[in-house]
Amino acid sequence: MGLKIESPIVSSAWLLEHLDHKDLIVLDATIPKITSGSFDIDNKEQIKNAIFFDIKQKFSDVSATLPNTVLSSKDFQENAQELGINKDSCIIVYDDLGIYSSPRVWWMFQLMGFTNIAVLNGGFPNWKTNNFPIETPKNQNQKEGNFKVNYKSSKIKYKEDLLLNLSYEKFLVVDARSSDRFSGREPEPRKEVESGHIPNSKNLPFTEVLNNDFFKKTSDLKTIFNKINPNNRDIVFSCGSGITASILALAASVSGYKNCAVYDGSWTEWGLDKNLPKEK
Repeated sequence: MGLKIESPIVSSAWLLEHLDHKDLIVLDATIPKITSGSFDIDNKEQIKNAIFFDIKQKFSDVSATLPNTVLSSKDFQENAQELGINKDSCIIVYDDLGIYSSPRVWWMFQLMGFTNIAVLNGGFPNWKTNNFPIETPKNQNQKEGNFKVNYKSSKIKYKEDLLLNLSYEKFLVVDARSSDRFSGREPEPRKEVESGHIPNSKNLPFTEVLNNDFFKKTSDLKTIFNKINPNNRDIVFSCGSGITASILALAASVSGYKNCAVYDGSWTEWGLDKNLPKEK
């Protein structure tokens, strides 16, 4: 019987229990924060048997003008197969920062129609604190997998969708950036990007759904989303470049939301366009 995910987040104890399951694939999705530069690749450690999921170079469109632009379904499928991912795989994804880039990978797989995936709550810091099995990264020749994409266009939104929404208000836009960046009190880390936010959007800094390296408990997350979205509208999450918006998308999923999407271009795209309306 295959290994099935019951929740979009799992504990380190759960992962340890299933670490040797034949269908399990553990993905290390670590990227550095834009505000903190690079991480120390020479001293890298990983969970035993983890495979590096290269968000920046392999699972983003490097030819795109915007950072972290999601791949085409064809390229995503090919790259996932190269990692040995199968249709019946069970994927656990984590990152070295606790909860940062791993939810982006969870969302990308949702977009591609694959749901048997969860994020490791607490990430690598919690795994290491528990003295669970770690290793230095190694070259792994993966047997090609048979992963297939079943693209779900409802999971992603584009600039044109958000521009139309200013008139029709079909969904709520929730911005995961800090309150200072949202309000324009703090400049954007990308100097060419204007400060401020999309008109009519609401601010929910991604840190508000976290307790250090962990997601807050489900009841607290439900309270947070009920407060920011009392009318239970569909939500589109935005941030700087689509990374932390995915943290909110995952938190919303844990809270029971079904109709959520991520604005892939996020504020980098909106703030670069001089013709689009902005608020501070």
